[in-house]
Amino acid sequence: TVTGSLPAPAGPPAVGGTIEPVADEAEVWQALLLGLRDDVTKNRFPSGVLGLSGGIDSAVVGALAVDALGPERVVAVSMPSQHSSEHSRQDAAELAKRTGLDYRVEPIQPMVDTFLANMSLSGVAVENLQARVRGVILMALSNQENHLVLTTGNKSELAVGYSTLYGDSVGGFNPVKDVWKTLIWRLAKWRNADAARRGETPPIPESSIGKPPSAELSPGQLDSDTLPDYDVLDPILIGYVDGDLGRDGLVEAGHDPAVVDKVLRMVDTAEYKRRQSAPGTKISMKAFGRDRRLPVTNRWREHG
Repeated sequence: TVTGSLPAPAGPPAVGGTIEPVADEAEVWQALLLGLRDDVTKNRFPSGVLGLSGGIDSAVVGALAVDALGPERVVAVSMPSQHSSEHSRQDAAELAKRTGLDYRVEPIQPMVDTFLANMSLSGVAVENLQARVRGVILMALSNQENHLVLTTGNKSELAVGYSTLYGDSVGGFNPVKDVWKTLIWRLAKWRNADAARRGETPPIPESSIGKPPSAELSPGQLDSDTLPDYDVLDPILIGYVDGDLGRDGLVEAGHDPAVVDKVLRMVDTAEYKRRQSAPGTKISMKAFGRDRRLPVTNRWREHG
């Protein structure tokens, strides 16, 4: 039987405290780093390779890869065509300079021209050809040097099918597969601000963040030529995909009925592309590939 009081523990009394919660962007960034690092390292790849266009998506993936693996384990390839703007090429080179990754330039126009000299193609077929030539280059480097190809399509693009099969969608892992486009911008701004706060060089060029998004597969092309602005598109997608809202619920939430009809049609018809997409880190309640799967072949649509 124990009698009496226990002796007080040695040392000064412990004083509790509270820690400020981290920003949402910081939490997401760390989750994406863990997923990317584990996929590359545990699958025994020495390095990752990605196409670096100068746009925001590939810039964020490039910065993530460097944070996760170190610059010596990241290869970034600029693959300009005749439609690639000078500022995009400069932005890609600037990110490489800031991060110190292995940067290479492989112009694709001679390869595209060889195809066009042997096939009669026009319009979207030529746009997709450019993306597929880039995919071939990345896979060739992967085969030759044993890199894991990192693809850079965000969740908004996956949702509406805004990608080229066997082109920009090619790859073994997609670090931003579950990241909406509007969150991509927030992550880029946060990562740069965090670097500045720590006295380091912000990795992502400011012009990559500020310029209108474009695939640059035809003269003057912008994403907004085909899609609603992402500030309009993403809330509809988040409601439909993550929130399970139907057409009526989205319209009741204040979204334009015509835009809702267009977006839902794009989402429903892009399932076959999503089934062929690379795996990626899950950060949301409902990630494509494991949490949301529809029949690829069906005639059902939500009608207004």
